[in-house]
Amino acid sequence: MSISLYPLASLAQIEQTPSRQDGIPPNLEEDLRAYGCKLIHQAGILLKQCVPLPPLIRFVVYRAMYRKQVAVATAQILFQRFWFVTSMKQFGIGDVGMGALYLASKLEECPIRMRDLINVYDLLLQRAAYTTSPKTLKSIEFKYTPMTYFGSSFYDMKDALVVAEMQILKRLGFHVNVVLPYGTLVNYLRVLGLTSKENVCTRAWGYLNDALQTPVYALYAVPTIVCAAILLATRHLRVPLPSQPPNCWWELFDADWEDVWSVCGYIMRLYRDRDPDEQKRLFTMVSKKGVRKWLEDNGPQLVES
Repeated sequence: MSISLYPLASLAQIEQTPSRQDGIPPNLEEDLRAYGCKLIHQAGILLKQCVPLPPLIRFVVYRAMYRKQVAVATAQILFQRFWFVTSMKQFGIGDVGMGALYLASKLEECPIRMRDLINVYDLLLQRAAYTTSPKTLKSIEFKYTPMTYFGSSFYDMKDALVVAEMQILKRLGFHVNVVLPYGTLVNYLRVLGLTSKENVCTRAWGYLNDALQTPVYALYAVPTIVCAAILLATRHLRVPLPSQPPNCWWELFDADWEDVWSVCGYIMRLYRDRDPDEQKRLFTMVSKKGVRKWLEDNGPQLVES
């Protein structure tokens, strides 16, 4: 990552990520990133790291009160940054997701018990394995089987968690500063006079949350991402804003139109339909072993930028 107060990926890292150099197609890498962030979010919910936000119309978010929610968002951003300096062939998205959430909980002063985090990820991975099981086995209702207290599986996951946390710090050069966009969104909506439209506020807030599943927080500055969320919300709800030169509302916030439109594209790709085979492929590639097996079966698929 480029060295700055808020690190962003360099042009070379964007054009050819380490995973792409190892033969993972861009679309597959993007899907694996999104799935890894979903696991982080699901784990945060089960660990009660996500709490309900106050009514958006009030626009009052106290960092101390909602620190746990902040930890989950921070973990997702660190997770996305990590894959610009490391290949998915070297580390699994499940292990790195655990490490990112464990590290973020420390950074935001709401630490998680290591055993609880490992148990939750084990539950999520077992449920994913059940989802990909043959239809004959799906007739049986899913039931979680906890790991034995002194079993080797727990200690293997514990070692992977510790290594992942260490590697995130090492490979990011301890640049773990994260700026979340919610305060900026509040200010921009006030400037645009949209605070009275609760549906716009809610939808824009939701787009910012969904954007955590994409690499945009490691690619673009926060004002650009916030402008993209407002653009999507207002266009979907048909709320008019000045968009013709020389009175383009996003220029008020020093955002470039091409960058804003690019962020919109990243977010909208999350909502595309996926066939069951694509979903099953993601579930089987949570670990680095699954990624390596896929590369062996399909061969390297290097794609020129």
